[in-house]
Amino acid sequence: MADNLAYQEEDWEELLDGEVVLMSPRPRIDHNRIALNIANSLKNQIEGTGKPCETFVDGTDVYLGEKDRVIPDVMIICKKEIIREDGIHGAPSLIVEILSPSTRKRDKGYKKDLYERYGVLEYWIVSPTERTVEVYLLEDGQYRLDEVYELPSGYDSLDKEERKIYKTVIPVSLYDDVFVPLKSMFRNVT
Repeated sequence: MADNLAYQEEDWEELLDGEVVLMSPRPRIDHNRIALNIANSLKNQIEGTGKPCETFVDGTDVYLGEKDRVIPDVMIICKKEIIREDGIHGAPSLIVEILSPSTRKRDKGYKKDLYERYGVLEYWIVSPTERTVEVYLLEDGQYRLDEVYELPSGYDSLDKEERKIYKTVIPVSLYDDVFVPLKSMFRNVT
């Protein structure tokens, strides 16, 4: 019965530069909604099209060297050979991290540097409170901020000209025809 009352901590921890980092507190509802909205949008556009990539959502370990094991919120894997039963062994093509107060510093600091060092081609940092997404693209081994996308509160009440100043559809650099609209990403988020 005790097994039913507490989750196994080792299932919800990351290893960053050899140090164990507990994934707590657990993600909030809006965090999960955003992750699922992104994953569903990507999966629906990629699956069944012959594109050689697969979408994964929170809960899958990614092994990047001996000292680093992360659990991204959403990712796209295009190299089938790095997918194993116990997780992903190598760099995903795209990683999405959704900020929370307890992860903000790591996601924008150590993890961003880690993903850059291991060759993750595209990295999105999603801020639920600001409703923004920073998109970084790997160029010559270094991340370059490609764009910051924003869905301001009251967006639907803006007129056509006011809406033009905001970029609200994120293209996935891996493909010419895969996009994630911010309205679908933040659907049902309070």
